[in-house]
Amino acid sequence: MSTEDNPQRDSPQGDEEVPQAQERPAQRPATGRQRLFAALWPPRVTRAQLIVALLLFVLGLGLAIQVRSNSDDSALRGARQEDLVRILDELDDRTQRLEDEKQQLDDQKTELENSSDQAEEARKQTLEKERQLGVLAGTVAAQGPGITLTINDPHSTVEADMLLDAIQELRAAGAEAIQINDVRVVADTYFLNSGGGIEVDGRKVTAPYRFEVIGKPEDLEPALNIPGGVVQTLEEERAVATVVRSQKIIVDALRPAKQPDYAQSSSQ
Repeated sequence: MSTEDNPQRDSPQGDEEVPQAQERPAQRPATGRQRLFAALWPPRVTRAQLIVALLLFVLGLGLAIQVRSNSDDSALRGARQEDLVRILDELDDRTQRLEDEKQQLDDQKTELENSSDQAEEARKQTLEKERQLGVLAGTVAAQGPGITLTINDPHSTVEADMLLDAIQELRAAGAEAIQINDVRVVADTYFLNSGGGIEVDGRKVTAPYRFEVIGKPEDLEPALNIPGGVVQTLEEERAVATVVRSQKIIVDALRPAKQPDYAQSSSQ
Protein backbone atom coordinates (compact mmCIF):
# COMPACT_ATOMS: atom_id res chain seq x y z
CA MET A 1 0.00 0.00 0.00
CA SER A 2 1.42 3.38 -0.86
CA THR A 3 1.79 6.23 1.37
CA GLU A 4 -0.50 8.20 -0.79
CA ASP A 5 -3.46 5.95 0.02
CA ASN A 6 -2.86 6.30 3.79
CA PRO A 7 -1.55 9.73 4.49
CA GLN A 8 -0.19 10.43 7.96
CA ARG A 9 -0.62 13.80 9.63
CA ASP A 10 2.27 15.18 11.55
CA SER A 11 1.70 16.17 15.15
CA PRO A 12 2.74 19.72 16.12
CA GLN A 13 4.96 18.25 18.78
CA GLY A 14 6.38 15.57 16.69
CA ASP A 15 6.32 12.21 18.34
CA GLU A 16 5.49 13.56 21.84
CA GLU A 17 2.20 12.41 23.35
CA VAL A 18 -0.46 15.01 24.24
CA PRO A 19 -0.84 15.20 28.05
CA GLN A 20 -4.25 14.27 29.41
CA ALA A 21 -6.27 16.72 31.62
CA GLN A 22 -5.63 16.20 35.38
CA GLU A 23 -8.56 14.82 37.33
CA ARG A 24 -9.93 16.91 40.29
CA PRO A 25 -9.41 15.31 43.72
CA ALA A 26 -12.58 13.89 45.26
CA GLN A 27 -14.18 16.19 47.93
CA ARG A 28 -14.00 14.73 51.44
CA PRO A 29 -17.32 14.32 53.28
CA ALA A 30 -18.06 16.91 56.03
CA THR A 31 -17.36 15.90 59.61
CA GLY A 32 -20.07 15.71 62.30
CA ARG A 33 -18.84 18.94 63.94
CA GLN A 34 -19.02 20.78 60.60
CA ARG A 35 -22.53 19.52 59.94
CA LEU A 36 -23.60 20.59 63.45
CA PHE A 37 -22.08 24.07 62.98
CA ALA A 38 -23.77 24.43 59.60
CA ALA A 39 -27.10 23.49 61.15
CA LEU A 40 -26.76 25.96 64.06
CA TRP A 41 -25.19 28.91 62.28
CA PRO A 42 -26.52 31.28 61.28
CA PRO A 43 -29.12 30.91 64.07
CA ARG A 44 -32.68 30.49 63.01
CA VAL A 45 -34.81 31.84 65.90
CA THR A 46 -38.53 31.63 65.66
CA ARG A 47 -41.02 33.85 67.45
CA ALA A 48 -42.07 30.99 69.72
CA GLN A 49 -38.45 30.44 70.81
CA LEU A 50 -38.08 34.13 71.66
CA ILE A 51 -41.20 34.04 73.82
CA VAL A 52 -39.98 30.92 75.65
CA ALA A 53 -36.56 32.52 76.27
CA LEU A 54 -38.19 35.65 77.68
CA LEU A 55 -40.41 33.60 80.01
CA LEU A 56 -37.40 31.63 81.25
CA PHE A 57 -35.51 34.88 81.94
CA VAL A 58 -38.40 36.30 83.97
CA LEU A 59 -38.71 33.04 85.90
CA GLY A 60 -34.99 33.02 86.70
CA LEU A 61 -35.10 36.64 87.86
CA GLY A 62 -38.01 35.87 90.16
CA LEU A 63 -36.19 32.89 91.67
CA ALA A 64 -33.07 35.02 92.28
CA ILE A 65 -35.10 37.70 94.06
CA GLN A 66 -36.83 35.05 96.17
CA VAL A 67 -33.50 33.47 97.19
CA ARG A 68 -32.11 36.87 98.16
CA SER A 69 -35.21 37.66 100.20
CA ASN A 70 -34.93 34.35 102.02
CA SER A 71 -31.26 34.97 102.79
CA ASP A 72 -32.12 38.38 104.31
CA ASP A 73 -34.50 36.67 106.73
CA SER A 74 -31.93 34.03 107.71
CA ALA A 75 -31.24 35.74 111.04
CA LEU A 76 -34.88 35.44 112.09
CA ARG A 77 -35.19 31.93 110.64
CA GLY A 78 -32.36 30.78 112.86
CA ALA A 79 -33.81 32.37 115.98
CA ARG A 80 -35.41 30.30 118.69
CA GLN A 81 -39.15 30.28 119.18
CA GLU A 82 -38.97 32.15 122.47
CA ASP A 83 -36.79 34.84 120.84
CA LEU A 84 -39.33 35.32 118.06
CA VAL A 85 -42.13 35.56 120.62
CA ARG A 86 -40.13 38.19 122.52
CA ILE A 87 -39.59 40.24 119.32
CA LEU A 88 -43.30 40.11 118.53
CA ASP A 89 -44.15 41.15 122.08
CA GLU A 90 -41.78 44.10 121.77
CA LEU A 91 -43.46 45.23 118.55
CA ASP A 92 -46.86 44.93 120.21
CA ASP A 93 -45.62 47.00 123.16
CA ARG A 94 -44.35 49.75 120.86
CA THR A 95 -47.68 49.84 119.07
CA GLN A 96 -49.49 50.04 122.40
CA ARG A 97 -47.29 52.93 123.54
CA LEU A 98 -48.16 54.87 120.41
CA GLU A 99 -51.86 54.16 120.96
CA ASP A 100 -51.58 55.32 124.58
CA GLU A 101 -49.85 58.53 123.53
CA LYS A 102 -52.55 59.22 120.96
CA GLN A 103 -55.27 58.60 123.56
CA GLN A 104 -53.54 60.94 126.01
CA LEU A 105 -53.45 63.72 123.43
CA ASP A 106 -57.11 63.15 122.63
CA ASP A 107 -57.97 63.34 126.34
CA GLN A 108 -56.08 66.62 126.71
CA LYS A 109 -57.91 68.04 123.73
CA THR A 110 -61.27 66.97 125.20
CA GLU A 111 -60.46 68.47 128.62
CA LEU A 112 -59.44 71.73 127.00
CA GLU A 113 -62.63 71.90 124.97
CA ASN A 114 -64.93 70.95 127.86
CA SER A 115 -63.29 72.91 130.68
CA SER A 116 -65.32 75.79 132.12
CA ASP A 117 -62.14 77.75 132.63
CA GLN A 118 -60.23 77.14 129.43
CA ALA A 119 -57.52 79.65 130.29
CA GLU A 120 -56.65 77.83 133.54
CA GLU A 121 -56.75 74.45 131.83
CA ALA A 122 -54.48 75.73 129.09
CA ARG A 123 -52.05 77.05 131.71
CA LYS A 124 -51.95 73.66 133.48
CA GLN A 125 -51.31 71.83 130.25
CA THR A 126 -48.60 74.32 129.32
CA LEU A 127 -46.80 73.77 132.64
CA GLU A 128 -47.07 70.01 132.23
CA LYS A 129 -45.73 70.22 128.71
CA GLU A 130 -42.88 72.42 129.93
CA ARG A 131 -41.95 69.82 132.53
CA GLN A 132 -42.02 67.05 129.95
CA LEU A 133 -39.89 69.02 127.54
CA GLY A 134 -37.46 69.80 130.36
CA VAL A 135 -37.00 66.07 130.97
CA LEU A 136 -36.40 65.45 127.28
CA ALA A 137 -34.00 68.39 127.00
CA GLY A 138 -32.12 67.29 130.12
CA THR A 139 -32.63 70.59 131.95
CA VAL A 140 -34.53 69.03 134.89
CA ALA A 141 -33.93 65.88 136.91
CA ALA A 142 -36.22 62.90 136.55
CA GLN A 143 -37.06 59.71 138.37
CA GLY A 144 -39.21 56.68 137.70
CA PRO A 145 -39.09 52.96 136.91
CA GLY A 146 -36.50 51.70 134.47
CA ILE A 147 -33.27 49.75 134.20
CA THR A 148 -29.57 50.07 134.88
CA LEU A 149 -27.25 48.83 132.12
CA THR A 150 -23.64 48.32 133.22
CA ILE A 151 -20.97 47.56 130.62
CA ASN A 152 -17.61 46.29 131.88
CA ASP A 153 -14.81 46.45 129.31
CA PRO A 154 -11.78 44.53 130.64
CA HIS A 155 -10.19 44.18 127.19
CA SER A 156 -10.85 47.77 126.02
CA THR A 157 -12.85 46.58 122.99
CA VAL A 158 -15.96 48.74 123.45
CA GLU A 159 -16.12 51.65 121.02
CA ALA A 160 -18.29 54.72 120.63
CA ASP A 161 -20.59 53.20 118.02
CA MET A 162 -21.53 50.36 120.39
CA LEU A 163 -22.71 52.83 123.04
CA LEU A 164 -24.61 54.74 120.36
CA ASP A 165 -26.33 51.50 119.27
CA ALA A 166 -27.39 50.92 122.88
CA ILE A 167 -28.86 54.45 123.10
CA GLN A 168 -30.81 54.02 119.86
CA GLU A 169 -32.18 50.65 120.96
CA LEU A 170 -33.28 52.09 124.32
CA ARG A 171 -34.97 55.05 122.66
CA ALA A 172 -36.80 52.74 120.26
CA ALA A 173 -38.01 50.74 123.29
CA GLY A 174 -39.51 53.85 124.91
CA ALA A 175 -36.73 55.27 127.11
CA GLU A 176 -37.71 58.73 128.37
CA ALA A 177 -34.52 59.81 130.17
CA ILE A 178 -30.98 58.42 129.90
CA GLN A 179 -27.76 59.16 131.72
CA ILE A 180 -24.31 57.63 131.00
CA ASN A 181 -22.04 57.90 134.03
CA ASP A 182 -22.43 61.62 134.78
CA VAL A 183 -23.48 62.82 131.30
CA ARG A 184 -27.13 63.42 130.42
CA VAL A 185 -28.12 62.01 127.01
CA VAL A 186 -30.34 64.26 124.89
CA ALA A 187 -31.41 64.47 121.25
CA ASP A 188 -28.14 65.99 119.97
CA THR A 189 -25.77 63.83 122.05
CA TYR A 190 -22.75 62.54 120.14
CA PHE A 191 -20.09 59.88 120.82
CA LEU A 192 -16.40 59.87 119.87
CA ASN A 193 -13.58 57.40 120.43
CA SER A 194 -10.88 58.86 122.64
CA GLY A 195 -7.60 57.49 123.93
CA GLY A 196 -8.38 55.22 126.85
CA GLY A 197 -12.12 55.88 126.76
CA ILE A 198 -15.02 57.45 124.93
CA GLU A 199 -16.18 61.05 124.71
CA VAL A 200 -19.88 61.81 125.17
CA ASP A 201 -20.74 65.37 124.16
CA GLY A 202 -17.08 66.29 124.58
CA ARG A 203 -16.82 64.81 128.09
CA LYS A 204 -14.65 61.74 128.59
CA VAL A 205 -16.25 58.68 130.17
CA THR A 206 -14.44 55.47 131.03
CA ALA A 207 -15.45 51.91 131.77
CA PRO A 208 -17.47 50.64 133.45
CA TYR A 209 -20.15 52.47 131.44
CA ARG A 210 -23.27 52.84 133.56
CA PHE A 211 -26.59 53.65 131.85
CA GLU A 212 -29.41 54.93 134.06
CA VAL A 213 -32.56 54.63 131.95
CA ILE A 214 -36.13 55.63 132.84
CA GLY A 215 -38.90 53.82 131.02
CA LYS A 216 -40.98 50.67 131.16
CA PRO A 217 -38.62 47.91 132.38
CA GLU A 218 -40.66 45.21 130.63
CA ASP A 219 -39.88 46.92 127.32
CA LEU A 220 -36.33 48.12 127.91
CA GLU A 221 -34.71 44.89 129.07
CA PRO A 222 -35.99 42.63 126.22
CA ALA A 223 -34.94 45.26 123.67
CA LEU A 224 -31.32 44.88 124.79
CA ASN A 225 -31.41 41.08 124.93
CA ILE A 226 -32.93 40.28 121.53
CA PRO A 227 -30.82 37.97 119.27
CA GLY A 228 -28.13 40.02 117.58
CA GLY A 229 -28.89 42.95 119.87
CA VAL A 230 -26.79 45.10 122.17
CA VAL A 231 -25.94 42.52 124.84
CA GLN A 232 -25.00 39.81 122.35
CA THR A 233 -22.85 42.21 120.32
CA LEU A 234 -20.98 43.34 123.44
CA GLU A 235 -20.39 39.75 124.51
CA GLU A 236 -18.89 39.00 121.10
CA GLU A 237 -16.41 41.81 121.81
CA ARG A 238 -15.53 40.15 125.17
CA ALA A 239 -17.32 42.86 127.15
CA VAL A 240 -19.76 42.06 129.96
CA ALA A 241 -23.21 43.71 129.91
CA THR A 242 -25.54 43.47 132.91
CA VAL A 243 -29.16 44.66 132.92
CA VAL A 244 -31.01 45.20 136.21
CA ARG A 245 -34.64 46.29 136.52
CA SER A 246 -35.67 48.82 139.14
CA GLN A 247 -38.84 50.64 140.18
CA LYS A 248 -36.90 53.81 140.96
CA ILE A 249 -34.20 55.12 138.67
CA ILE A 250 -32.85 58.64 139.26
CA VAL A 251 -31.46 60.64 136.36
CA ASP A 252 -30.01 63.80 137.86
CA ALA A 253 -27.26 64.84 135.45
CA LEU A 254 -28.39 68.16 133.95
CA ARG A 255 -27.73 70.04 130.74
CA PRO A 256 -27.72 73.84 130.59
CA ALA A 257 -30.67 75.35 128.78
CA LYS A 258 -29.59 76.72 125.44
CA GLN A 259 -30.98 79.94 124.04
CA PRO A 260 -31.35 79.68 120.26
CA ASP A 261 -29.43 82.28 118.28
CA TYR A 262 -31.74 82.50 115.29
CA ALA A 263 -34.95 80.52 115.90
CA GLN A 264 -37.83 82.46 117.41
CA SER A 265 -41.34 81.49 118.40
CA SER A 266 -43.85 81.94 115.60
CA SER A 267 -46.84 82.23 117.99
CA GLN A 268 -48.39 85.70 118.34
